[in-house]
This record gives sequence, C-alpha cells and structure tokens, in this order.
Amino acid sequence: MKRIASLRQVVNDWNKLSQRISYLLELAQLGDESLRSDITTDMDDVEKDLIRREFDVLLSGKYDRNNALLAIHSGAGGVDAQDWTEMLERMYLRWAENSGFKSEILDLSEGEEAGIKSVTIAVEGDYAYGYLRPEKGVHRLVRLSPFDAAHRRHTSFALVEVLPEVEDNSDIEINPDDLRIDVYRSSGAGGQNVQKNATAVRITHLPTGIVVTCQNERSQTQNRENALRVLRSRLLEIKEEEHVATLAELRGEYTKAEWGSQIRSYVLHPYQMVKDHRTDYEVGNAQGVLNGDLDGFIEAYLRSNLLNGNK
Repeated sequence: MKRIASLRQVVNDWNKLSQRISYLLELAQLGDESLRSDITTDMDDVEKDLIRREFDVLLSGKYDRNNALLAIHSGAGGVDAQDWTEMLERMYLRWAENSGFKSEILDLSEGEEAGIKSVTIAVEGDYAYGYLRPEKGVHRLVRLSPFDAAHRRHTSFALVEVLPEVEDNSDIEINPDDLRIDVYRSSGAGGQNVQKNATAVRITHLPTGIVVTCQNERSQTQNRENALRVLRSRLLEIKEEEHVATLAELRGEYTKAEWGSQIRSYVLHPYQMVKDHRTDYEVGNAQGVLNGDLDGFIEAYLRSNLLNGNK
C-alpha cells in the first residue's frame, strides 16, 4: 500500500503539471498581450518544476526512495583519521538537516585520543538512499595536522558505506537460529562506562559472519531493533550482489581506506579544494562542503551515471 500511494502521488503530480502546461498554451494562443507577463512568470515556474523532476529521474533506482543507513569508518591515518571520521559525521548530519531529512545515530565508537573510530547513522525521508548512495567510497583529507607537534601536513582516509533500509516484512528473511546476540555495557572514550546496565547489543549473523553493534539507545530492546535494521540492510546488499561468488569477493567493494582508492579528496592545505575523482566535479569552498553543501557532488555523480547508462 505504501508503494501504491507513492506511485499514485508521482502520477498525480505529473498529471497536474501536464494540465498546467495545457492551460498556459491555451492562454498563449489567445494572443492577449495583457496576459504575457503572467504567462511568462508561470512558464518560469513550470521550467523550474521540470528541472526538479528531471533530477527525480536520476533517483529511479529500486531502493532510491528508501531510508538510508550511513556508516563511516576511520582508515589509514591514526588519530587524524579518527578526527576526519568525526568531521565527516558532522558533514553528513548537517547535510541531512539542511535537506529536510531526519537523522539518528544508531552506533558510535569513540577514538582513544580524539575523534571516532566508526559511526552508523539512520537517515529517514523520501529518497534518502538515492541521494546518499553516490557518497559510498573512500574519502581523503589533506591538511596540517592539529595532532602533530611539528604541525606537518597529513593525509587521512575514511570509508563511507551507504545501505538502503528495508522493512522487516520484506523478502529479506532472518532466521533467529542464525543469530548470536550478545549484550554488554555501552562505553565511551577511554573505556569509561556510560551506563551501568548492559544495554548495548552485538548481533553476529553466523552464515555470513556479519557483525552489527548498536549502543546509542538506553533500551536494550531498542538497540536490538536498530541492530536488526542494520543487519537486514547488509543482507540486502549481499542479495543484490548475488552474482558475486563469495562473501569475501563481495566485501572487495569495501575498498581499503588508503592511497589510490579514494572517490573524493578534501584539501585544506596548501590550498582549499574538494574534488570528486569519478566526475572531476570540484569546488574551492572546502569549508562549505564540510558544512554539508554536498548537492553539487551528488547531482554531478547521478547525471554522470545516467549518461553512462548506469543506475
């Protein structure tokens, strides 16, 4: 019923636009000069609407309308990489807020000295996955390290994963007998106990070896439900890649976060620039990008894929 309602809305919107264009054509054919200004204004609005709908066509993948699960993992670069991971977390949270999406941190592992080792964020809203899927890959940062006493230039890497969230009544079935569920105390930086009760949940899917953890909620039940959300999405990714012979080959998509594998570079020194290596789209306002201005990169990637015949 959700799918039907969604499709009905799309059809209704196109019908309204078609009727609006027909009405403007009828007005134009009257040849009344007094209507010219109003017709021109309305046609500008129609053109803007068509541009927006053209972009919607770029988001026509099977799961593009779904909510998304965004995971960020620190890679090569030590403390700098963990700090970079936290910067990316802030960037995506800002982007989600600016774009009208709801975001929720499901799991977060803090670094020993600074930053975070990994974070999993649920992003909810229409087309959340469609917008975020171009962000999947290794992100590289070049800057003067705030953690280096000599203040030398360092390069850090972080891996971004993006998964579509699927309903628990989808065709992804999870056999309870295939799960090992462990509970433990949530912990913060330095191993300090955040809670006295064991509310954090770790789920291991035995057939695939996938391990999912969630510890951000105070309720063990809620953490368990969130962990299952993430696990279901990871299993969907495997199902979508059935042509890959083994799980190890599938995880070959999870490129090592190091030199030569990045999809995008963020340079803060000796100049400022952010460049996507897949599309060559670049901007000089690196701080704006780090504050969540990602739409240019997302649109450039989606348009490039459409021109290349990819989804």
